[in-house]
Amino acid sequence: MATSDNHPTRAYRWVGERGLRVETGEATLARYRLLMAHAFAEIEDIIPADETLLVVLHPGTAPSSALYGALVAPITAAPRAEGALHRIPVEYGGDAGPDLRAMAALAGMDVDAYIHCHAAAEYSVAFLGFQPGFPYLRGLPGALCTARRATPRTRIEAGSVGIGGCYTGIYPGPGPGGWHIIGRTDVVLFDPVRASPSLLLPGDRIRFVSQ
Repeated sequence: MATSDNHPTRAYRWVGERGLRVETGEATLARYRLLMAHAFAEIEDIIPADETLLVVLHPGTAPSSALYGALVAPITAAPRAEGALHRIPVEYGGDAGPDLRAMAALAGMDVDAYIHCHAAAEYSVAFLGFQPGFPYLRGLPGALCTARRATPRTRIEAGSVGIGGCYTGIYPGPGPGGWHIIGRTDVVLFDPVRASPSLLLPGDRIRFVSQ
């Protein structure tokens, strides 16, 4: 399959008139960094998701040959720059983490070992979604991976740290959710009046600090 300008679409496809959905597999952040490093004039935004990127073009523009090439370039060409490191203080368990004890038992650990395992890992922001500024964090130890709750809660407090599948994440604001809640932080992840509303960006690194 090819577009009218003879560019193959095996790695990407059009979404509407201005979007290109790029299949990235596990290399989402590397492809994101590669595209960001080139600063293509025709790109308005690049939105990472789970194993894909959405490249949004400025109205009235078309992808250049250089952009088409970057969508399929070997990922080894991507820059290796690391994102900012954030240390996030977390109160684990109790009212802040109502699912902690059950999650520890499911993992075959005592509570202290579970907290240590979760806090010892370094995570990377794979993408943002669900709520404004909600980070999906890769790096969760395999022993802690757990399917989401069968019945979502109708309200989860802002700052709640949760686990869903093999991701851990932080709820920037209150609302419903189906992740297992193991703790809470007072860090404000999203503030629309800040120059950069989202505290965390794709590629940033996270360390949780037990309080």
